[in-house]
Amino acid sequence: MNYKMIFHILGSILKAEACLMLPSALVAAVYGESCLGAFAAAILFALAAGVLLSWKRPADSVIFAREGFIVVGLAWVVMSLVGALPFYLSGEIPSFCDSFFETVSGFTTTGASILTEVEHLPRGLLFWRSFTHWIGGMGVLVFVLTILPLAGERSMHLLRAEVPGPSVGKLVPKMRSTAIILYSIYLALTVLEVILLVAGGMPLFDSLVNSFATAGTGGFSIRNASIAAYGSAYADGVIGVFMLLFGVNFNLYYFLLIGNFSAVWRSEELRCYLGIVGLSVAAITLNTLSSYGRLSTAFRYAFFQVSSIITTTGFATADFDKWPALSRCILAALMVLGACGGSTGGGIKVSRLVIAVKSTLAECRRMLHPRSVEIVKMDGKAVSESTVAGVHIFLAAYCFVLAGSVLLVALDNFDFTTTITSVLACLGNIGPGLGAVGPMGNFSGFSVFSKLILSADMLLGRLEIFPMIMLFFPSVWRKR
Repeated sequence: MNYKMIFHILGSILKAEACLMLPSALVAAVYGESCLGAFAAAILFALAAGVLLSWKRPADSVIFAREGFIVVGLAWVVMSLVGALPFYLSGEIPSFCDSFFETVSGFTTTGASILTEVEHLPRGLLFWRSFTHWIGGMGVLVFVLTILPLAGERSMHLLRAEVPGPSVGKLVPKMRSTAIILYSIYLALTVLEVILLVAGGMPLFDSLVNSFATAGTGGFSIRNASIAAYGSAYADGVIGVFMLLFGVNFNLYYFLLIGNFSAVWRSEELRCYLGIVGLSVAAITLNTLSSYGRLSTAFRYAFFQVSSIITTTGFATADFDKWPALSRCILAALMVLGACGGSTGGGIKVSRLVIAVKSTLAECRRMLHPRSVEIVKMDGKAVSESTVAGVHIFLAAYCFVLAGSVLLVALDNFDFTTTITSVLACLGNIGPGLGAVGPMGNFSGFSVFSKLILSADMLLGRLEIFPMIMLFFPSVWRKR
């Protein structure tokens, strides 16, 4: 275990976080808000800790897979602890546990909140709250890789541990170049959304923070009523479409840029993702038609909510907790499913669903014809046995964590719907659930213990379980 290199990378990340707080501090300064002092203290602390940890680059800078997992797991915890300081030091969120929950929810792009009156928060803190979505959307380590060399080509171990999906690879030979390409696409889509929202009459500040939350598929809103507060079909449409776009595997955007349209068309995950969205929107539109009276209105709300839930963004324009049972069941299923691998969305990922279904069918055929050779294919290419096994192991681990978390959160004695969907919403990085944590509710009523469990679920969901679990394996920490 290369401890010196681990600390060096963590120090670099803390220095990067200090720089990332500067725009929020600038917003606080422009509006003359008292939270500027809290940002200054948090920035100084992050810089001091970062410089202390990364003062000298170790002679041995080589890292392997286990260092990659350890760095990613620790980085997200450390960034959340430090990122919580502006909320706590400003006094706007008096409990550090609540500040930590809100920050973890931001970085993991979950969007679950303990705030009951979000509009009372200073603009500097509102900006930081939504900006954490944008930072965490593509990945903390992916962002740092775009500006720092860190571990050279060994950085692949960091990317594999952080980027969601059953497998990850380079777009170009150099790892840092891959990170730069991904963030360039991410930034371009974010800027385009800001422009479109401003063009539709939304104030610039609102357009920025809503675009940050959309890009990271996080869902933190600066309005108590979420996107419904704007009452604009245009804003609903723009944000709804961009949520879907950010739920697509970013590798496909790169293929579009280089003119490799056939690779995009061959993507089974993309076709399955769009097919699920289309069927879900159609079913919910018809199921809620009697509630809204007009087909166009029912479609508008169905499309936005489906787009929000399957991409695990968590924005809302309707109280879907009051929808018919069929519609709520469809949304609950989408909570578990999530978006595409390699996107900013959470959940188990569409690619895993496709591989799991195909491998199950292959096993059924193998049982009927024992001598047959069944190969699972994705996009016309054979999927390795290790990838198929990894999908099944992940699904088993996901179910285990889900069941364990539900039992622990149940100690708070909320109703069954609230208990199970609160865990689903945090583990799937969605934000709103049903019941007390529905689109018009929040997580403030949970005990400190449950908030810590749900915070852990958010981190487990964002990092796809294993990097966080590995932190508790003694064998991982041994030198050899």
